[in-house]
Amino acid sequence: MPYPDTIPLQPRRSSAENAMPPRIHAFLIHLAASATLALLTLALVYGLWYPPPLQKALGVTGIYLLLLGVDVVIGPTLTLVVFKPGKKSLYLDLAIIVCLQLAAFAYGLWTVADGRPAWLVFNTDRFDVAQAYQLDEHHSDAIPAHYRNPPWLGPRWVAAHMPTNAKAYDAALFKAIFSGVDIPLRPALYYPLAEAKDEIRKHLQPLDTLKRFNPAAAVDKAHARWPEADTFLPLMAKVRPMTVLMRKDTVQVVAIVDLNPWE
Repeated sequence: MPYPDTIPLQPRRSSAENAMPPRIHAFLIHLAASATLALLTLALVYGLWYPPPLQKALGVTGIYLLLLGVDVVIGPTLTLVVFKPGKKSLYLDLAIIVCLQLAAFAYGLWTVADGRPAWLVFNTDRFDVAQAYQLDEHHSDAIPAHYRNPPWLGPRWVAAHMPTNAKAYDAALFKAIFSGVDIPLRPALYYPLAEAKDEIRKHLQPLDTLKRFNPAAAVDKAHARWPEADTFLPLMAKVRPMTVLMRKDTVQVVAIVDLNPWE
């Protein structure tokens, strides 16, 4: 059979037909910008404010990821709904959406920031996590200058003690019982952790004790990662207790690990 002189070609689609619909394009741009902002704040939250494993100890992960998911999805979705080229109020609508999204995002971020672990406080025979919003900042003139402002670049280690004055001791005890403001939440009672070494040494526990409350393999794995640790103290937190690995000879903190320090 002879071949035809010409082969019929499929008609080419115009560039306008190949182009992405403007509303989809706007949606993807908004989604990319929202996702980038979310990733940056994730680094801030989990890199500085809630270093592992404190995010588990305080239960922030579920709340913050839900906040990010809602904020990242709703803003771009509203853009997809309202975007219509040539619409007179388009720029105003988009500006309102972005402003509302940023306001909601800022509020959520501030809430997470306000709950950040500010101080890890040695208290009697353990450490306690003191979150920023819990701190008793009344009578700030009585708080040492370096403890007045909760740190923003990660939690810091300190110790706290009951007042030695009988009247102040009774007042602190009364406040702890009836107001819920315990010693670890009162920066006026803080002092450097290094000055509490003798008191800390009295309460250090051997690592093998952890095997009573955790799988032996988990304890051995933690010890293998931080071989310099040979003792521990409990860490009390809002949602989940943790374990502070320490060196007995120098009474130094080695690491916080996700192990149960008690039954």
